[in-house]
Amino acid sequence: MCAMEFTDSAIVLSARPHGETSAILEVLSETHGRHLGLVRGGASRRLKPVLQPGNSLHIHWRARLGEHLGSFVPELSRARAGEMLESRDALAGLNAFVAIASAALPEREVHTPVFAAATILLDAILDDDFSHWAPLYVRWEAGLLDELGFGLDLTRCAATGATEDLIYVSPRTGRAVSRDAGAAYRERLLPLPSFLLASQNATPDAADILAGLRLTAHFLLDRVLMPHGREMPAARQRLDERARSESP
Repeated sequence: MCAMEFTDSAIVLSARPHGETSAILEVLSETHGRHLGLVRGGASRRLKPVLQPGNSLHIHWRARLGEHLGSFVPELSRARAGEMLESRDALAGLNAFVAIASAALPEREVHTPVFAAATILLDAILDDDFSHWAPLYVRWEAGLLDELGFGLDLTRCAATGATEDLIYVSPRTGRAVSRDAGAAYRERLLPLPSFLLASQNATPDAADILAGLRLTAHFLLDRVLMPHGREMPAARQRLDERARSESP
């Protein structure tokens, strides 16, 4: 059972109207996971700009019983939404992040590394340089998979144990495959962009970014979303389309 009261740092995922004056706020919190709560007055002119996706909040949650929805008292700690709304690329990144976090993370399950990486990602998206933040987004999704117990094993070749020249990933096992071992099966394997390898410091190009997005999307859909009857969110698909527009 959850505690009946807590204070935490959080990132807004969504806020939907509730009645005439309130809102149901969904956040990704640092030490309490994805969490929902009622914000009284959430539809007001004062609070509505605060409850925009991508903003960082200081929240206080209280409920009579731990399993109840409870209520939030939010305080803005970092405003990002306004700037992101002015950029098509930044908005695409924000919408994809929000959609995946909402769809993939179980409610009230703590994943502090996912929150920490999300804060770094959102700050990078504010810079509005797609080639800079898109690889961070791919790494965030890879970290999300790892936190949920479906991490990719990119340390050595699944077939030979080799640690060099890893350029594929098995779509079935999530393990890396070397160039030689995968040559005969390359049409069935997923490309592995080098920026996901700890040993590589190469600057990813547009094709690498698209390959990374397709890689993490495959495993999110196959291992996280489909088992719960969910589809890939449209906002995440649009991020793929954005990367495809720059890829040769």
